[in-house]
Amino acid sequence: MATVVLVGTFDTKGAEYGWLREQLEAAGCTVTAVDVGSFTDGTPADVPATEVAARSGVNVAPLLAARDRGAVMTAMGAGAAVVLRELYDRGELDAVLAVGGSGGSSVAAPAMQALPVGVPKLLVSTMASGDVAPYVGQSDVTLMYSVVDISGLNSISRAVLGNAAAAAAGMALAHERRTASPEPAGAPLIGASMFGLTTPAVDEARAWLTELGYEVLVFHATGAGGRAMEGLADAGLLTGVLDLTTTELADDLVGGVLTAGPHRLEAAGRRGIPQVVSVGALDMVNFGGRETVPAEFADRQFLVHNPTVTLMRTTVGENAELGRRIAAKVAAATGPVEVLLPMGGVSGIDVPDGPFVDPDADAALFTSLADGLSGTDVPVVEFDGAINNPGFGRLAAERLHALITAAKEN
Repeated sequence: MATVVLVGTFDTKGAEYGWLREQLEAAGCTVTAVDVGSFTDGTPADVPATEVAARSGVNVAPLLAARDRGAVMTAMGAGAAVVLRELYDRGELDAVLAVGGSGGSSVAAPAMQALPVGVPKLLVSTMASGDVAPYVGQSDVTLMYSVVDISGLNSISRAVLGNAAAAAAGMALAHERRTASPEPAGAPLIGASMFGLTTPAVDEARAWLTELGYEVLVFHATGAGGRAMEGLADAGLLTGVLDLTTTELADDLVGGVLTAGPHRLEAAGRRGIPQVVSVGALDMVNFGGRETVPAEFADRQFLVHNPTVTLMRTTVGENAELGRRIAAKVAAATGPVEVLLPMGGVSGIDVPDGPFVDPDADAALFTSLADGLSGTDVPVVEFDGAINNPGFGRLAAERLHALITAAKEN
């Protein structure tokens, strides 16, 4: 039978979880209850809170004594992540379901994120109608807004939680069937980063890689997309990475809204995955509507891309620093990597007569990147044209295919 793992604070939500167990069992699933509460009596759990705490590696007793709720919940989240991963590795987890407010959600979410993409994860939360990035991370967590607080059972909560139980049961049963009869291995997976202003290059590369027998997963470089690609690389699911659009690094450096964090462009190198890296859309930092741009940037060059996206041109100094950062990340890679530089422009608007054309800024980027890789064994290949010119995408695809082929032979 398919197994749904319930993760929650059984000390405060015992009645709700007991009801969910009944619904899941009635739907034909077995249930494993994992208690991440603070050790008070609740609905009996298959994995008690004391065991979850022990798996965290943290001595929570003094934290409980000090009533440091935040630290306790962080530890319980870490312990729950270990428990869920072990259940999954033993084939005893087909889906995870959790319900809660801000506290319960903050414990359950990191535990869910520890599971591979494709494992069903459903979180019913009072926080699901706001900023959900902390709860989703770079995983495929499904969120359902609880409408009312998770505080007792009533006509509304029964309807919402009933839907959640039905959804979790359906996903668990489907996951069990997939696991029992896995599909044959498909084409090798390539992760590719793309922005609207680098689309022609990535489309050309994707078409060529598909012809060569790969399946290309394109990630929109909006912060979440970059983190998702890094996560799949870190999980060992990618055969190669075509990182043509590294624009998220500009947002991380300058303070734009589409940053993927300081560790962008590191997972493939850390895992030794062949990669081709370029500088797509590093001519811009992203903000929301024009009115949202911080006052400190008032004298900068802007382009209102649409009513909700304002682009700010990066400067010579920022581009030089970006080149240094990319060089350091690429040089640290443990696998084969090449860098491609589109000497005629790094985006669709960094071209002759384009609004962001700035040869000095581009030169600073190219020079600092090449200087940072001087003396390493990382090739830096110059393309005589802009990134979206015909031929750039195909060249990137061919170089990545060559790196992958050589890695297999070695």
